[in-house]
Amino acid sequence: MRQHSGIGVLDKAVAVLYAVAEHPSGLNELCARTGLPRATAHRLAVGLEVHRLLARDSNGTWRPGPALAELATSADDPLLEAASAILPRLREITGESVQLYCRDGNARVCVAALEPPVGLRDTVPIGARLPLTAGSAAKVLLAWADPELQRTILPDAVFGERALAEVRKRGWAQSAAERAAGVASVSAPVRDAGGSVVAAVSVSGPIDRMGRRPGARWAADLVAAAEALHRRL
Repeated sequence: MRQHSGIGVLDKAVAVLYAVAEHPSGLNELCARTGLPRATAHRLAVGLEVHRLLARDSNGTWRPGPALAELATSADDPLLEAASAILPRLREITGESVQLYCRDGNARVCVAALEPPVGLRDTVPIGARLPLTAGSAAKVLLAWADPELQRTILPDAVFGERALAEVRKRGWAQSAAERAAGVASVSAPVRDAGGSVVAAVSVSGPIDRMGRRPGARWAADLVAAAEALHRRL
């Protein structure tokens, strides 16, 4: 659950940012997701758009804006610095989209992402909040989470405790059409200097290219990338 600063307009603006990060939204959906009146939600979203924290597509749907990525890039974060060195090579090896996710409460947040220059791709914007109930990165982050969080998430997940045990055993996770139809992914845990899992590094793309068991092809490369990130941390 997100904290409140006591500054009403700031908390409402942050609520709009999180709502759009979780799912691109038009005005009606934005109001439903935030509980804000239409006039308030529209005014805040337009203001965030002016500052490039949100952007609208041709259908008028708000999405995370480019300023979020720019701010994230400028942050002094060892994990992001490591990702900037490792993810480009992983994209080059796989030819697919690559991402780095961190857990935030009951969700996972994309903190770094790169897409292949050509071809059909799985686009996950930086700042996007995705559930822990589906996808290979969700399995990785939940597999090493505390048992209480697992008990909270698993009843709504498309996988169970047996799947998490298998992830812990082999050191990586895969998924096919779990988070989104037609998308497959492979993920591996990233550990900090103390050995705690702090992120999941992922590669994702169309099932037609990656197959329904993408781990057979890309697991070794994901584990190697995760180890390279660990060494840099």
